[in-house]
Amino acid sequence: MLFFTDPDRTPDIEAAARRLPPGSAIVYRTFGDPEAAAQARKLLQIARTRKLRLLIGADEDLAAEVGADGVHLPERLAGRIPYLKRRGWLVTCAAHSPLAARRALGAGAHAVVVSAIFASRSPSAGEPIGPLRLARLVRAAGGPVYALGGVNDETARRLLPAGLVGLAAVEALRAF
Repeated sequence: MLFFTDPDRTPDIEAAARRLPPGSAIVYRTFGDPEAAAQARKLLQIARTRKLRLLIGADEDLAAEVGADGVHLPERLAGRIPYLKRRGWLVTCAAHSPLAARRALGAGAHAVVVSAIFASRSPSAGEPIGPLRLARLVRAAGGPVYALGGVNDETARRLLPAGLVGLAAVEALRAF
């Protein structure tokens, strides 16, 4: 499971992180927070205590500063994957098409995160692709895929046959 932070949709990210099951990861997206380093350190402490991983969204400098486990990249930064892997980091990358998924995985990403699967309140969410198109994308990707976008306890059941390595969520984890 990947928990993507969002200051508007998950205002208490520390509480949500404390409820994650061991083996999950927090993807801390700073959105320009001037206190990002302090927040990342708090999340790293939670991650270490709970046997979680901490990835920093699109900010390798912050990841290095706080000693995070790795980074999550937007699709447009997929070209940075080989460099970041050489640093020994866990690297995930957003992918919005089968081609983008193959490219990111081919460049060495540990996994890709595909969105939006269902309707989402995210301002950046595109048109939902649905479970059938997701399953085709997973087969074409040739590596580990997480699903994000409108994933919650009701919609997740519809994704079981897709062949995913896991699920990713933002708001669904507020009540987790």
